Amino acid sequence: MIRVASLYLPQLAIERLRRLEWPARRPEPVAASLAPRLAGPIDDNPGACSVPRGGGWRPGARWARDEAQRPSQSEIDALPVHQRPTMREMGRRSESAEHPFKAIPADESSASVRLAPALSWTTLWAKPTILIARMGQRDVVTAACPVALELGLRSGIAAAHARALVTDLDVRDADPHADQAWLDRLALHAVCHWTPSACPSGSDGLWLDLTGTSHLFGGEARFCKRLLRFLKRLGFTANIAVAGTPGAAHALARYSGQAITLLSPGGEAQAIADLPLAALRLEPEALTSAARFGLEQIADLYPMPRAPLAKRLGLGTVRRLDQARGLLAEPIVSVVPFEAPRAGRRLLEPIGTADAITQVIGDLVDDLVLQLQECGLGLRAVHLTCRLVDGSEQHITIGTSRPTREPKHLKRMLGMRVERIDPGLGIDAMSLTAPRMEELQAQTLEAGLGSSNGPPDIAPLIDQLAGRIEPDAPFRLSSQESDVPERAVRRSEALAKPLGWPTWKRPVRMLKRPELLSHVVALLPDHPPRRFTWRGTAYRVVAGDGPERIHGEWWQRPQELWAVRDYFRVETEGGGRFWLFRRGDGVDEQTGNLSWFMHGMFG
Repeated sequence: MIRVASLYLPQLAIERLRRLEWPARRPEPVAASLAPRLAGPIDDNPGACSVPRGGGWRPGARWARDEAQRPSQSEIDALPVHQRPTMREMGRRSESAEHPFKAIPADESSASVRLAPALSWTTLWAKPTILIARMGQRDVVTAACPVALELGLRSGIAAAHARALVTDLDVRDADPHADQAWLDRLALHAVCHWTPSACPSGSDGLWLDLTGTSHLFGGEARFCKRLLRFLKRLGFTANIAVAGTPGAAHALARYSGQAITLLSPGGEAQAIADLPLAALRLEPEALTSAARFGLEQIADLYPMPRAPLAKRLGLGTVRRLDQARGLLAEPIVSVVPFEAPRAGRRLLEPIGTADAITQVIGDLVDDLVLQLQECGLGLRAVHLTCRLVDGSEQHITIGTSRPTREPKHLKRMLGMRVERIDPGLGIDAMSLTAPRMEELQAQTLEAGLGSSNGPPDIAPLIDQLAGRIEPDAPFRLSSQESDVPERAVRRSEALAKPLGWPTWKRPVRMLKRPELLSHVVALLPDHPPRRFTWRGTAYRVVAGDGPERIHGEWWQRPQELWAVRDYFRVETEGGGRFWLFRRGDGVDEQTGNLSWFMHGMFG
């Protein structure tokens, strides 16, 4: 189920200007004469204190000494604020404190408290303000502050007409590029914090793809409230609508008249039926033609056949109508937070030999390394794309074990994959992209200037081995906290630092799963087996050590609540050394069925 949110900022240009001038037009602070009135009652006479001058524990206050004279909490609450006993008189009590920034309510005995006046547009702007832009041969109003809107000034009127209507008018030049840049920054913030798909919708809003993401914020309603509060703290007013199509959400955000509009799936056609045709984002010529034919609302287009509608209002009108109702897809092309470094070559003549492909790859690597050096990054993966003459593409991807931008190493890694490229009729274009990168800065050399006896860097070796054994990759074994042997070992990256190994003796090679033994002869309960058969071969034991008892992990599986394993290290006549275990302790039947298993080999 697709859910799209449309964010509408009706006063973006004028509010952005207000935000820029806000530090210079901050209102005057509250007068110092009002400070005593804003403060609470001061306890000038707390009474005799029973605490000695040298410090120590306070045994009790006056009201706490005599239980007969001590008032109840209900009697204290019934008194006026100024007559209630102070904390010192009541002794030490544990009670919640008021919020330090909460307004103090006035009681019946004190005078009314005068607070600072609320901020308004008249305090932020000394006079009505409008923004104008040059359109053709005249200046046109593009935005107006709320004070100017109340005086009858609207967007689209001539600047000379606005000056004639309001004499004391502050006229500023509009900056659409700065407004668009602010929208792009907001879209990038949305991609990083709210949803992976977001993009500007024109010059006054955003589209947010909430499909599968709204539950992370407590639902669509809560997400919309949080978003509007976030913009309010920045000083912007906004409306938001959530629907199943971008067109319906765009129309409801601008023409519904509500701050938050949540539309249930499938109700797009009915919800936008009463909205004007301008809500469909039609071209000015289409709106003019619709007014000539008497079409005012979107519902007037529903009963009309497609062919006459397209002929009178254009194919764009039919497309916008189908997109708003969900009959035609309208994908959201999300902004990209970071553009990956890319190097490309267009060839004058197609190439198809391995030497020519290797030469072009070397040039691409040199160009890509220069870009990485400027950004201070090292790549972890690189993607090579070869476009053939027939329009098809060949792709090669390599990865590295750690960030690198060494040209020689990258050329060698890509050269090992040249044989996988099928040039066909020839390659006419090649590009190299680094989709995954990490920070790579300069490192401080040691005092020996390279003469230290530190371990060599094996990252290039790991990368070359990974290229030869692909799709497998080198790995390193590391320990994991578990009593069960098959769970105590895990795979980790080839260059990862392994954790400490336990001090118990464990075999070098362990089977992926323990294998059942047959024809086992053993003396219960504490002796190793005398003979056994494994994989069709009979073994005779000449020495053994054990048992080492390991209990099951009941928090992993309920079946392991009573499970017991007794492990033995045995040596056979041929010199083989094995690690065996018996399921059960040989006493309680619920611990195991006394079957034997092979789990590993020593040496």
